[in-house]
Amino acid sequence: MTDEGLERENGGLTSMESIESRWVFQGEDDLDIDSGDRDTVDGDDDSTPCNGTGLDSDDEDNVEQKLIRTGPHIDSFDVEALEVPGVQKNDFEDVSVGRAILLAFQTLGVVFGDVGTSPLYTFSVMFSKAPVNGNEDVLGALSLVLYTLILVPLVKYVLIVVWANDDGEGGTFALYSLLCRHAKVNLLPNQLRSDACISSFRLKVPSPELERSLKIKERLEASLTLKKLLLMLVLVGTSMVIADGVVTPAMSVMSAVGGLKVGLSGVKQDQVVMISVACLVILFSVQKYGTSKVGLVVGPALFIWFCSLGGIGVYNLIKYDSHVWRAFNPIHIYYYFKRNSTKAWYSLGGCLLCATGSEAMFADLCYFSVRSVQLTFMLLVLPCLLLGYLGQAAYLMENHADTTQAFFSSVPSGTFWPVFLIANIAALIASRAMTTATFSCIKQSTALGCFPRLKIVHTSRKFMGQIYIPVMNWFLLALSLVLVCSISSIYEIGNAYAIAELGVMMMTTILVTIVMLLIWQINILIVLSFIIIFLGLELTFFSSVLWSVGDGSWIILVFAVVLFLIMYIWNYGSKLKYETEVKQKMSMDLLRELGPNLGTIRAPGIGLLYNELAKGIPAIFGHFLTTLPAVHSMIIFVCIKYVPVPVVPQNERFLFRRVSPRSYHIFRCIARYGYKDARKENHHTFEQLLIESLEKFIRREAQERSLESDGDCSDSEEEYSFSRVLVAPNGSVYSLGIPLLADFRDTGKAVMEESTSEELKPGTSSESLVSEAEQSLEKELSFIRKAKESGVVYLLGHGDIRARKNSWFIKKLVINYFYAFLRKNSRRGTANLSVPHSHLVQVGMQYMVNCHTPVLHITGWNFGCPS
Repeated sequence: MTDEGLERENGGLTSMESIESRWVFQGEDDLDIDSGDRDTVDGDDDSTPCNGTGLDSDDEDNVEQKLIRTGPHIDSFDVEALEVPGVQKNDFEDVSVGRAILLAFQTLGVVFGDVGTSPLYTFSVMFSKAPVNGNEDVLGALSLVLYTLILVPLVKYVLIVVWANDDGEGGTFALYSLLCRHAKVNLLPNQLRSDACISSFRLKVPSPELERSLKIKERLEASLTLKKLLLMLVLVGTSMVIADGVVTPAMSVMSAVGGLKVGLSGVKQDQVVMISVACLVILFSVQKYGTSKVGLVVGPALFIWFCSLGGIGVYNLIKYDSHVWRAFNPIHIYYYFKRNSTKAWYSLGGCLLCATGSEAMFADLCYFSVRSVQLTFMLLVLPCLLLGYLGQAAYLMENHADTTQAFFSSVPSGTFWPVFLIANIAALIASRAMTTATFSCIKQSTALGCFPRLKIVHTSRKFMGQIYIPVMNWFLLALSLVLVCSISSIYEIGNAYAIAELGVMMMTTILVTIVMLLIWQINILIVLSFIIIFLGLELTFFSSVLWSVGDGSWIILVFAVVLFLIMYIWNYGSKLKYETEVKQKMSMDLLRELGPNLGTIRAPGIGLLYNELAKGIPAIFGHFLTTLPAVHSMIIFVCIKYVPVPVVPQNERFLFRRVSPRSYHIFRCIARYGYKDARKENHHTFEQLLIESLEKFIRREAQERSLESDGDCSDSEEEYSFSRVLVAPNGSVYSLGIPLLADFRDTGKAVMEESTSEELKPGTSSESLVSEAEQSLEKELSFIRKAKESGVVYLLGHGDIRARKNSWFIKKLVINYFYAFLRKNSRRGTANLSVPHSHLVQVGMQYMVNCHTPVLHITGWNFGCPS
């Protein structure tokens, strides 16, 4: 094997990636596919496998596969792939020193705010469950905190989990996307083999653990139960992340404002609540200004906060008791549990609060690079946190009664008010950490079909990952205010905080374990050690917080359950809708029998029929044919499809294919987007890109036909021939060895008459063949330009589903009411294209779930001159 890959070490885990060659799975029968075996009835010939050696069909997944090494990615149906695409460049590569320092400040303000403010409340919540009865209790609690900090944020997240990112994207849905890319575990059946041709799809070079990885892959793909279980784990983790985005602002702000009761003896708890409400309103109001802007402003503030935290810790160590360093001996944890038994177990929930924000470091990874997060945490954040906790423990060794406000009580009196001010600023910043993580998770889940579509605002022109979701921003604010006003005690909020954190931590541990087995392919002993240590630790913490769930923290569990149901119902309804549309798609034989005029009048213009099907002819097209007085002279089925990668390069965005014989002028376009991509094109830009791409596709089709040998083109019954090579503009010649288009045989007389002039005749010279081919190409390009000049109309079909009358009551409730409500109130896909009302023709179509005959009804017609 040649050393063509680019080797990258992910925390000791070496993988091989290459812009010139990849490892892909190839069906053994791909090289010898008989055209008669293709599914021409359903028209499922809309994409090519990634190795360019066959056509997709419904039975493609049943073909026995083997692992092969491929050359540069050449997709004959990628309209912009005449130049071999390279790997998408990372936003953070080749940054200057000044830019690196700027990123470090932004990292402090966005990623580490949550974990940085944990000293405000950790010891206070711990000792509310297990009061201090002696110095040994302080040492035991400190030892618990120190080792929790080392094991969870440092070892688990900073050294291991951040390397499980999906090309820079973090969070539970990024892990799910990574798994979907390496195994067909996505329940939505719209995967295409050509999706694996995108340059972002990178597979690990075979290793001794590959056989185990393949067995796991086969097991996951074969079991519907395992697919559903994996999806439910992801949805649980995501709902906990969103719940965390609610409780983090409440806890951080209230604990910081609560310091007023130490500085001013007359301040009451009700006043603390009112000030906290005002701070939360201000916090969520500035969220719209973006991560880069706010992160740059608050980065220096967090730097001052961490320096103050470390400085106060050093001061307390020198003044009170420097022997607290003994807490690094884990024997003190044993003594702590021996002295306090059940109370010590109750205090574990408070101990976990020192690790809050660990998941934010992973979920907010899309905003910054892995190295910047790792270096900032290990060189600044962790040392300052350790000094801060050591200093608090040193103070408490001589002041056992000051545990209710351990941090503010340990601050030197002369610096109290400056520290109080910077602590409140840090708390506001900490609240943003999980809010930005929530936005990232929601965008990822929306793209992967697990959350209703919402308006997403991209706050940075430079970095696509920096987003703001207005609806969720105000929704999180409202719930945070409810939490602050209904649960005024930081001890009860702290328990709810621990529940949300542990829920997402456990889901992350399970998903990363699957990534280790399936993708990283590392030694099984390392995998077992990871899951036993961290899942066992998190289950121990979780048992502690669940015991105190009745004190008011159950509210956060109810909220997480509601979010889980919303996401699951949306995914379930979307899956049913897609499967029903697949069953009802129009037969290709019926389309051919209608002839080139499709049984109606072909008016000049281009009709872009939007649908969700990646294969086949949507049933809504038949409804257009039977209802409209005329259809456009050119029809393009446009499918906006999200693939499980963060970004799809622009030169790999579109896939084109003819749906029918050339005289029909019907094409399919699959516009592929990653879950991080921003769809900012207006309808004029999109139309221009689409037509240009279509012209490139037709030119290349003619170019490949002209390169065919006489023997391959001798069959006069074939309208489309088999291509063997592709010539790029730079003169490079690539071998394809695949059919360019499906072999259509015309059955209608009109089709035969129109295609007669294009058939090869005996004795025709090569020069006349070239001349006819050029004339045919120019004729079709001219036809496209005239159709474009006549105008472009968007034909939109809104498909809805309803449960049958004899369905179960729960199914009727879920489909007819819950899913219908979510779909009605979600953002329409056309909103991203800003299509004028006069350019739209909308038709509604209703499907009865599990019913073979769809019930159709028209929901609205909008006609207008598009030109």
